[in-house]
Amino acid sequence: MSAVYTAVTILTILALFLGTMLGYASIRFRVKGNPLVEKINQVLPQTQCGQCGFAGCKGYSEALAENRAPIDRCPPGGQVVMVSLANLLNRPVPSKQMSAKPEEVALIREAICIGCTLCQQACPVDAIVGAAKQIHTVIGEECTGCGLCVAPCPVDCILLVQVPKDLSSWKWPSPRSFSSEMPQNGA
Repeated sequence: MSAVYTAVTILTILALFLGTMLGYASIRFRVKGNPLVEKINQVLPQTQCGQCGFAGCKGYSEALAENRAPIDRCPPGGQVVMVSLANLLNRPVPSKQMSAKPEEVALIREAICIGCTLCQQACPVDAIVGAAKQIHTVIGEECTGCGLCVAPCPVDCILLVQVPKDLSSWKWPSPRSFSSEMPQNGA
């Protein structure tokens, strides 16, 4: 019995020592993040689609903070995100307008789906559900319309379709500037 108590005591002391050392190391060797990266990341839409050319919104945020990327690379965010980034980073707004991409979601033609799960693996937001060798479907509310699931599909059963405008998805348009509509003096 005393051998068991000795072993437990030794393991307890060892665990306390290692825990203390890990706690000290986490404080001593802490890497502080860039607060600007976090602010930029909050502005981005968090679709993690990779359309900007970076591995998700965090990678694009880091590139923007280090001035390695232009502010007009986020198609899901559109003009609104581009202007917000320009204001946050004190950069000029590019003269080109980002075309407002219509809101789209993926649609799986279930009659053709073979259940290969390649689309599930490609989806950055886990909007596709289904099991191996079973029919898959898309959760429309979760889909960001990034299109990353289309290319891996071996039977081309995935389409990007425009979200129909109805009372549940319609939004008021942004207000226009009245200065451009006002007649100038002498007109």
